[in-house]
Amino acid sequence: MPLNIPGLLAPFQLIFYPRLALPHICVKDIRQLDLQALRRAGYRGAVFDKDNCLTIPHQDQLVPELKEAWEECKETFGAGNVLIVSNSAGTYLDAGGIQSESVSHYLGVPVLFHKSLKPAYSCISNIHTYFSTLPAPVNANELIIVGDRVFTDVIMANRIHGPLAIWTTGVWQRESMAMRLIESKLVLAVRKWSKPRHWDLTGPNLDQFVKKRVQAKVSKKGVLESVLERLASWRS
Repeated sequence: MPLNIPGLLAPFQLIFYPRLALPHICVKDIRQLDLQALRRAGYRGAVFDKDNCLTIPHQDQLVPELKEAWEECKETFGAGNVLIVSNSAGTYLDAGGIQSESVSHYLGVPVLFHKSLKPAYSCISNIHTYFSTLPAPVNANELIIVGDRVFTDVIMANRIHGPLAIWTTGVWQRESMAMRLIESKLVLAVRKWSKPRHWDLTGPNLDQFVKKRVQAKVSKKGVLESVLERLASWRS
């Protein structure tokens, strides 16, 4: 994996804006999301990370357990309103766009082409451009952004100011576990010690977007999973 400069710099922004690290919703995987409730609430578009959110890392096929939920997602929002934003497929590392074409084929939705890795502001600009040029443009406050990493997916969503940031904590294949533990501890600390800001999306209404917990096939329980269980017990 290449050096992600925007991701490395993101923690420094948290010194001044720590709540950028807080997801609005925390779920094990996308099967827990009530997609129909999200659509009824006015959310019309979705951005998804790829590795360990929808696929095994470094693979292009959807995790079989997510097939039903993924089909429902495409039916709910429309395939053109669902966008994959990855730090591998669609980036400068994807020579000739071969991987993005493969991912788009297997997942049935477009993959964003972007030169800077998440959570860079230039990547955010590319997302804005994509959704604003659709036949029926989608505004930032009509988006959900779903991913498994705090320093990339969650911070990117909160930098935009408007989308619903959804953090998936299930690990389909162990990867960067030390960093995941740091991220989970950070979220707990920020939630405990920081004060809400006026732009924070809070309140019990967020509960309507989460189904009862689904038992996902993930790695054996350890310290990280114990922390994530604590995170899954709240809705910010």
